[in-house]
Amino acid sequence: MSLSVASVLGESARRYPGRTAVVDGEVRLTYAELWARSLRCAGALRAAGVRPGDRVAVLLPNSADFLYAYYGALAAGATVVPVHALLVADEVAYVLRHSRSVALISAGPLWPVAEEAARAAGVRALNGAPDGEPLTAAEPAEATGTAVILYTSGTTGRPKGARLTHLNIVMNASVITKDLLDMGPDDVVLGCLPLFHSYGQTCAMNATLRAGATLVLMPRFTGAAALTALAAESVSIFMGVPTMYHALVEAAALGGEAARGLTLRAAVSGGAALPVAVLERFEAAFSTQVLEGYGLTETSPAATFNQPHPGRRPGTVGHPVWGVEIGIADAAVDESVRLLADGEIGEVVVRGHCVFAGYLDDPEATAAAIVDGWFRTGDLGVRDADGYLSIVDRKKDLIIRGGFNIYPREVEEILIRHPAVGEVAVIGVPDDARGEEICAVVVVRPDAEPVTGDELIAWSKERLGRHKYPRIVRFTERLPLGPTGKVLKRALTATAS
Repeated sequence: MSLSVASVLGESARRYPGRTAVVDGEVRLTYAELWARSLRCAGALRAAGVRPGDRVAVLLPNSADFLYAYYGALAAGATVVPVHALLVADEVAYVLRHSRSVALISAGPLWPVAEEAARAAGVRALNGAPDGEPLTAAEPAEATGTAVILYTSGTTGRPKGARLTHLNIVMNASVITKDLLDMGPDDVVLGCLPLFHSYGQTCAMNATLRAGATLVLMPRFTGAAALTALAAESVSIFMGVPTMYHALVEAAALGGEAARGLTLRAAVSGGAALPVAVLERFEAAFSTQVLEGYGLTETSPAATFNQPHPGRRPGTVGHPVWGVEIGIADAAVDESVRLLADGEIGEVVVRGHCVFAGYLDDPEATAAAIVDGWFRTGDLGVRDADGYLSIVDRKKDLIIRGGFNIYPREVEEILIRHPAVGEVAVIGVPDDARGEEICAVVVVRPDAEPVTGDELIAWSKERLGRHKYPRIVRFTERLPLGPTGKVLKRALTATAS
């Protein structure tokens, strides 16, 4: 069966040639223009010796160049290797060597790192998406063939290359487009998520272009800039991570009437758990509903969502998307998947069209991740009697205090409701008596009354069980964030230990 992710753009260019596909600052590209430029990139790559099945790495910011390179490489029959934009040269060189990429496309402020890494890896570096004689049509691809290799963050050891197939990505984009958002050509999506990440790449970029809608790119997210873009471009769908929602709520509060009169009809949250209090503040400020979902790089990424048809339940990540099944497995059993009953906490496991094809050249890691046909996520969750999934926490973030299991998210949900708390991350720190102690790292709201750690401890003690409330509170001006705005708890743990 032939199916290429390049057809996501190609088919929309055929259907909606004159409609605006992408807004990149002052540049506005129609679908016909974007597809023609991508085919010219594909032709140039072919002329440079890239052949079907080769791997082409891409190190670019959120820009039209990223789209040219991404769809151009796919149209040429190559596999795309998006590279994390915050890596240093040695890390980029590792990705190039491990993926056996034949070329690296980069430009702008990322070019010096790309050039150094390509030289070290012996790979040809191309400054900007190449432009040449266009291919007449995209190279057909097998549905089960690898379209994209995305490197995981590598919490232990070197990052692993997750192989996503053409079917994985096209199905995921289609599910987001139709079942979740009922997206159409009149929609405008704010593309502030990094395109090298699976969330921004599939849920924002591919889903938007699959629908024939308009993608508004933001190279760097701030709450104020996003608020301006929402109004200026009549954005109808916002996709972000919890820290972006917090920033927009704060920007709206400072901007007074700025959030009123916007055209948002839906907002999507993923990447990390969205505190219910932040969801409520956003919906009150922007008069729109937030649909929270769940997924990982290895699930393409969307696995579950609060969807319009089954219904929405804040505090949960909804039901499985179409064609996907979710289970809760005994987290203590690694060699097999032993499913638990509804209401029991265990490891979330996934199977269906979204599950990746395995880790590149790492059969041991693949075998550990895909067990009995299920992908083991490493996340702890619980499913209620109505089928709604709630993510409790990452297995690795679980705090064990004096023999009791403490789930940081439960503590964070309470603390975020304190009027002085803008953001909070709860971590475990070593403790001689109890093994681990509960520590809350807090960012105070700029307009809040002064608050002390003892006051926050006392406040949470009234609202949490005696074994759950934090005994340590530390204040910081900002939480360390990854490229998608996800809080890097391991960085907090390292500095707190």
